[in-house]
Amino acid sequence: MVVKKKTAKVEAVVLDQDKLDRLIASLSVDGGQDGVRQLAQTLLACLELAEPVQQIQLVKKAGSQLEALGEEQQQQHGSLLQACLHTLALVYTSLQAKNPLRRASASALSSVPVWLQQQTVDCLSACLSDLLSGPASDRYPDITDSIAACLDGFPLVLQFLQKALSEYIQQNSGLVGRHVAQAQLMQSCLAAVKTSMLVVQRSQEGISAALQAEQDRCSLRSTLSGLLDCYVHILTDEEFIQSVQSTAGMAVVLLIRSVMGSGDEVVCGLLQGSQQGLDSAPRWLQQSCRGLSAVVRPQGVSLYLCHGALAMLSWKGALPGPQWEQLLLLVPHTLLELDSSIKESSTAMVVARVLTLWSGAALDCLQGKPQPCPPGLQQSLCGGAELQQRLLEHIYSHWEHPLDGVRHQTRTLFRNLLLLHQHANPSACDPAEDPYITQLTHNLLGLEWHMRGKYGSLGCLVELLGAEYLLGIQPQLPSRLLGLMGDQTLAPYASDLLERLFVSHKAQLAGAAGEAAADDWMERWHQTWVTPLLQVLCRARLDQTTYILDYFLPKLLRCNPSSLAHMVQALQDTPPCSAGPPGSRGALGALMTCLRAARAQGVAPSPEEGLWGGLVPLSLLRQALVHKHDQVRMDALGLVCESHRSTEVLTSQEMDLIRHFLPANLNSQSPGVRQQTVSLLKKLLCRVKDSSQLLQKRLSQERDQEQRDRDQHTLEAYKEFLRWLCERLLEVLPPGASFSTCLMSLHLLGLLGQLFSFSTGPDVFALGEVVTSAHAQNVLYCIASNFLEVKQLASTLLRRLPPSAVGLQEPDRMRCVLRAALDLSTSTKPFDSVTAAHLLNLLLHQPDLPHALLLCAQEQAAETQSINFCLQSEVLKAESSLLQAAASCPLYGRAHCITAVLQHLDTGLTEQWRRLVSDLIAVCYRMSDVVSPVVQSSSPEGLIPMDTDSDTSAGLQRILQEIQPRDTNDFFNSARELETHPGDDHTHSETTHTPALDSGEGYRVTAQMVLVCCWRSMKEVAMLLGQLCQSLPLHCKDATAHTHAGLITEEQVEGVGLYFRQQLLQSRHRGAFELAYVGFVRLTDMLCRSGSQALQQLPSRWLSEVLEEVKSSDPSSKLCATRRSAGIPFYIQALLSSEPKSSSCSLLKMTMRELTALAMPSADKNTDSSTVPQVHALNILRALYRDTRLGENVIPFVADGMQAAVLGFTSPVWAVRNSSTLLFSTLITRIFGVKKGKDEHSKKNRMTGREFFTRFPALYPFLLNQLEEAAATVDSDSGQVKLHPSLFLLLLVLGRLYPSPMDGSSSPLGLAPFMPFIIRCGRSAVYRTREMAARALVPFVPLTQLPSTIHTLLEELPAEPGPRTQQNHIHGTLLQVCTHTHTHTHTHTHISNSCLVTRGAFLDVLLCLCGPKFSSEVGELREEALAVLTASELVAPDGPSPTALPGGTQYLLGLARVALSACVEAPELWGGAPGRTGLLERLLLSPQYEVRELLLDGLLTGLREEEEEEEEEEERKRRPPWLDETTLSNLTSLTLHETHPQCLAKVLQVLCALSSSCELQWRDGAQILSQEEVLLHLLSLAQQSAHRDPSQLLNNFLVRVLMLCSFLVTQRASAVSCLAQWGALVCSCCSEEQPAEVKLMAAEVLVGCTAALLTSAALPLGLSATLSLWRSLFTLLQDEDQEVRDSASDFVSSVPTHLLSTDVAGVSVCPPVALDLGTELLCRLFELWDQVPAGVLALTEWLLGDEEGDDDTGAEETSSLDEEEFLFEKGDLNLWAEPVQWVKLLHRHLSSLSPSQDPGPRDLDQAWLLRLSAQAEAQALASQQALEALPALPQFCSTMQHARLTLQHHRASLATDVLERLRQRN
Repeated sequence: MVVKKKTAKVEAVVLDQDKLDRLIASLSVDGGQDGVRQLAQTLLACLELAEPVQQIQLVKKAGSQLEALGEEQQQQHGSLLQACLHTLALVYTSLQAKNPLRRASASALSSVPVWLQQQTVDCLSACLSDLLSGPASDRYPDITDSIAACLDGFPLVLQFLQKALSEYIQQNSGLVGRHVAQAQLMQSCLAAVKTSMLVVQRSQEGISAALQAEQDRCSLRSTLSGLLDCYVHILTDEEFIQSVQSTAGMAVVLLIRSVMGSGDEVVCGLLQGSQQGLDSAPRWLQQSCRGLSAVVRPQGVSLYLCHGALAMLSWKGALPGPQWEQLLLLVPHTLLELDSSIKESSTAMVVARVLTLWSGAALDCLQGKPQPCPPGLQQSLCGGAELQQRLLEHIYSHWEHPLDGVRHQTRTLFRNLLLLHQHANPSACDPAEDPYITQLTHNLLGLEWHMRGKYGSLGCLVELLGAEYLLGIQPQLPSRLLGLMGDQTLAPYASDLLERLFVSHKAQLAGAAGEAAADDWMERWHQTWVTPLLQVLCRARLDQTTYILDYFLPKLLRCNPSSLAHMVQALQDTPPCSAGPPGSRGALGALMTCLRAARAQGVAPSPEEGLWGGLVPLSLLRQALVHKHDQVRMDALGLVCESHRSTEVLTSQEMDLIRHFLPANLNSQSPGVRQQTVSLLKKLLCRVKDSSQLLQKRLSQERDQEQRDRDQHTLEAYKEFLRWLCERLLEVLPPGASFSTCLMSLHLLGLLGQLFSFSTGPDVFALGEVVTSAHAQNVLYCIASNFLEVKQLASTLLRRLPPSAVGLQEPDRMRCVLRAALDLSTSTKPFDSVTAAHLLNLLLHQPDLPHALLLCAQEQAAETQSINFCLQSEVLKAESSLLQAAASCPLYGRAHCITAVLQHLDTGLTEQWRRLVSDLIAVCYRMSDVVSPVVQSSSPEGLIPMDTDSDTSAGLQRILQEIQPRDTNDFFNSARELETHPGDDHTHSETTHTPALDSGEGYRVTAQMVLVCCWRSMKEVAMLLGQLCQSLPLHCKDATAHTHAGLITEEQVEGVGLYFRQQLLQSRHRGAFELAYVGFVRLTDMLCRSGSQALQQLPSRWLSEVLEEVKSSDPSSKLCATRRSAGIPFYIQALLSSEPKSSSCSLLKMTMRELTALAMPSADKNTDSSTVPQVHALNILRALYRDTRLGENVIPFVADGMQAAVLGFTSPVWAVRNSSTLLFSTLITRIFGVKKGKDEHSKKNRMTGREFFTRFPALYPFLLNQLEEAAATVDSDSGQVKLHPSLFLLLLVLGRLYPSPMDGSSSPLGLAPFMPFIIRCGRSAVYRTREMAARALVPFVPLTQLPSTIHTLLEELPAEPGPRTQQNHIHGTLLQVCTHTHTHTHTHTHISNSCLVTRGAFLDVLLCLCGPKFSSEVGELREEALAVLTASELVAPDGPSPTALPGGTQYLLGLARVALSACVEAPELWGGAPGRTGLLERLLLSPQYEVRELLLDGLLTGLREEEEEEEEEEERKRRPPWLDETTLSNLTSLTLHETHPQCLAKVLQVLCALSSSCELQWRDGAQILSQEEVLLHLLSLAQQSAHRDPSQLLNNFLVRVLMLCSFLVTQRASAVSCLAQWGALVCSCCSEEQPAEVKLMAAEVLVGCTAALLTSAALPLGLSATLSLWRSLFTLLQDEDQEVRDSASDFVSSVPTHLLSTDVAGVSVCPPVALDLGTELLCRLFELWDQVPAGVLALTEWLLGDEEGDDDTGAEETSSLDEEEFLFEKGDLNLWAEPVQWVKLLHRHLSSLSPSQDPGPRDLDQAWLLRLSAQAEAQALASQQALEALPALPQFCSTMQHARLTLQHHRASLATDVLERLRQRN
């Protein structure tokens, strides 16, 4: 994105009158032609002018005159020349830094001849001296800039800078709370420190000389001492921002170096915080530095001094002092000590940057020294040394840091460490054979791939060692990395590493092979990088390949453009039938992806040279543009639209392709696809615009007539294309168009208006001529859409359309629209007020609006005044009866309109506007007073009893008048009982009529209506007040007592703030306080940036007050302690978010410290005075941790918050525990990130133990102490459950950590101390605790200690059962072993144990050990396991069922898993599993449904895996090895007798999968069933399941698949008797109300039977049933669920090729195209079946909507009831389908079908024809009458009813047209 640079403001030079007069007098000379006199006249003219641009021109002229002066002029006009130079110097020094006039004067001064330079410098010095003599402090920044620009006269300058810094430091303490002023001061301070450094750097020799000289020594020394004191103060004062402190650190080191000559010894002493290094320094320097060497100093001091030492000392070669080596090693040690204690992310960023600086400095030392490196230094810097290890641990702890900058610095540090290792070991041989490098590489490759730091480190290794080194260790690296490109978080990192690898690999291969064998090495390179890419593109799911196109493919093509031809050839050689797995893009999609990326990179030839150089045929591109998969269509569109040059001319082929693409893709449900389509078409339209401008320019210049004709023809083609596009987009906007079509069309029309304009004049394209009045009205009616984005786009577009087409300038039309807008503004439906606001904004600039509003005022404020007057009268009504207001004229609509209109008005500083603002604020307060009792009541949602009959409950008015907030916070210590009053029953049972309005009409008021009226009114008041404060100019006085005129006063602003405070702290309704928060944020934003000192300090004052109120709150407080403290967190959030991010965030730090202290349990835990503040503090902290705007600034307080949350669980008060739970949950998300998948234990939301405790070191001792305390309570020996309150939280946090192979043992934050306590938690009597302890133990066991840990755990198990055996202990230990089992260890057998839970856990361990990881070592164990299985209750049920005992089901499932592994998953490991058939039979016939379900899941998984393997190897399907006759018989028998729904669904799924590979023989025990019997049974089963609970519908669709399979296998006439029943069942599954799963399976069934039933020439089902199936298919193609539509569109691939055109035969197309093709195909089939007359009548019946007529009538009858009863209108369920387009499609195909035949009277069913004609006429008449009965502009007030009636009328008229033609031909 190109950001337009801000232009600097030009101001004229302004001098005080006395100085100006003196200058004019000195420049006034008699006329003369010599150079100096002309120069003086030029400067005099400049001073007399007031226009800055003219002054610039004159100063430039003076510069050229100066340059031309000769040396002889000096003797003739010395004084005049001096005056000229003085004038220029004065102009230069009196202007601000960025003023262009100052730059012009600087240029003039720099152009003086050499002989005049010294005189110029003297003049500048004199001017600066005058400036420095006694300036006002507000001029300091400008003077500092002037000094920085021309440094000279350093003693005086340093004195000034020292004075400026001292004053800045003093001012800073007085600016608390004034953030903007404080931020400006920080910038001034930074400039002063930088300038002082520049002065010192340029004057080092002068400083040394002056300090040695006697005369200046005292004054300079005191100046330097004062400067150093200022620097030290800045370093030690934490109120200064980091950039200032960091610069001050550099300044300190620079000053020491300038004074001492070297300074390394002093800097060493300062870093160590000791006085010893300062002994050699002068006494004044020692005194100034005393603050830096204090025992207690801020942590940042060492950090900034390290930075200063690295930046200000020269590290190239040896330093002059003897201590440079000590200093070089001291810096990283100091930084690493800091690293373990810092909390702020910004400080971590500085540490990372300084460490990287240090590594660069160390490299400079090693590279720059001519003599060899000292042994001590070499030993410290080589790999494996202690310093290197600590630095590597720093890298591993920070390479996943949330800040990008930290991660980037960490990667650079890693690279520098590798280089340091190489330079410290110059004698080492090939780096690839270095054991340190080899070990490091293996460690990195062994890490999990979700760790982002791994990629950068591997990239560094590639850079240093080459790609072949890594490919030699891990040849599958390219495929592995491409597989990770589907993850958005990892794709950028994986693509960067891939780029480094393939670029390096190409260079290595080319270098090794030389030029001769280019083809050989290129083929090898293609095999390594391109082949895996094409496999992923063809076979992976689309969502996994999105980022390959974004990140990887362009880089690959840039590296090797010739790879494109290889890709295209490989993909076109792929057989067309290999579409890839479901959900993948296939070869066609991959081809489009590659071509698109190539064209965008400028690699592919342009289409002007033939279609992309003849790389791809046009038919393929047409197929891709209407492909079923979104991304394939987008890639094809990108290929057409994207171009390397924006002026590339569009070919006619490209325009035809867009015509082919657009109609089928306007109605896209996916927001991402819509966004991509608009973006790509915008690129295309920009190409049209830019290339047309080029063509027009060529036309005016070109002389070749042939070229002129070609260019003119292209422009005509452009014009035709753009007009077609405009017309097409406007045609799809009639009432009833879907939301997605409206959105896409309006977006594209907006682009056309923006790029070409809808002009009707003599424009090249004249698009305005296309726009008819009907088109413009349709756009206007889009404003009535329920979707806000559609309203906004339509409103913007209407302003661009020709006014004559829109017609709002016609008085009658405008009054009609205005009336509609004013009516909508009082509607009880909330979104109507938004429509009203958009309409009013459209009318805002119409000249006749004041007349229409019946007001004579000429100001723009008329509209706002009018609405405000209406609002005031409605507030009066509401004050007398809120019920009537809620039912007839809710207040929020008018207020919303006022807010919207204000945003588009230019307010003048008139008295009328001031009065209007005062009136608006007053009416806002009155509105709030009316509705606030409802939203502030203790239970606003249930305030009014909901009434269902037409009369309201008695006493509603009394309730409303009497309600007051009665809730208190005494729920902390006493339960509340409902109070009953004797009259309550009477009040709520009897009903009376609501008081009617003046018109006498009665209203029904529901609680929902009143509540919505109240909270929306509060919302609009908040938005209006926020808008007034934010947008209107403020009337105030600034610091210089100058008054700024404005419309809103300081008192009004403060009053608004107090209003927001009251609403946020007392509202109970979430909607009310959330939206008051939005308005309050606007206000706080304005306060900080206002010019008023009083207003700037309000946020900090309000914050202190609310914190005091929270601290002192108790049960009698008005603050709401329920509802998560209601609006209090919002109030504090708004105040804190107003603090500038660049400031020191002092308010945030103060607030977090106070809240954390409040949230911690106090000594007097049980008192109300401590409990209520604690709850508030916990709730507020939760909101602050969740606030993304506070970002990394809250991270330093995460550890404290975690401690408060964990300790809060120990409170006896429920409210504290509840708030602690919420806080804990927020902190888990804050620390580990938002959950990125369904897997609760995915490593994406975890971090290593080292990283966790490095980022939050304070949690290490806390969690350890808490865990020790909790583990002490886990003692199951007593048999009693003792559950420590915090144990669950502790294990939850620890379970989120995981071990890293890179973890060393040198860290003080070692994980070993946690292990014994976690192991002890495994003995808990609570099952869930034992599970969590097992999971939490994993990260604390290093991989090297894993075998010994497991061995130790198993040694603790008793060798045999005994009286003191604790089952909890055994079970917990087995769970821990099972979690860790990766190596074979000695174990005891516990099958003889009596506890089934323990036995189940042991079976899990056994299954781990007998799994495929240990194929040869555990043969005996497997044999024992089989023996145990055979003797178990599962195989030989003997005695009572184990399920009656606790853990019995778990134990049986453990046995079943072992059996499943032996029989199905890995029978080869178990020696073929003797008796496999018997085992499977026992499992299938098990009485426990859990066992049957587990087995069936296992069979399904096995079948899927085999299917995938067969697909990859392209083998014919074979029978699975476990499937024998007995098992198959058991499965088919289970189908007939299974009662459990899930098991039945799964057994059907298994049989369905089996039937696709082999023909099944169905048995019921010994009896063999016929296919017809099976089909009948399945049909009855499906019908039974249809009547069950909807959750059981899973069986429904699986049954249908099986029915279809069995029918297609038989194809026997005997089954025809079932077909009607089957067809009806399939049709019933396609209706709109069915669940998506059912419709998906119905689509699969219909697609499967397309060839056999739907398109069969024999019509096996008969015409009526076949048409029903076709209609069901068309219904599915218009379903709202995209997956259902896509699945149904697959029928095109199943249609016999002779029935379709060659373009689409066998191709996947998108649903709109499939719908069109299907309708066309059906018409062709009527001819094939010789059923044209009946087909025409059937389709006409569809066209008429035979089933919808009754529904519509019913809808009409109930619509009035609905609108009264429901506040929020319920629209159609299907937001995607467009009945209008479907009706047009049907009519088009019917029109093409009916005239082609000549049916005679015998062919047509006359009765049917007459019935349809009568129905069409009746429907046309009824809909016409209903439309005429609607009010004016029904598109706004009765939108849905109007659209429904319009559609009915349209259907009837089209049907009448078809029937009329039939009658004529008849």
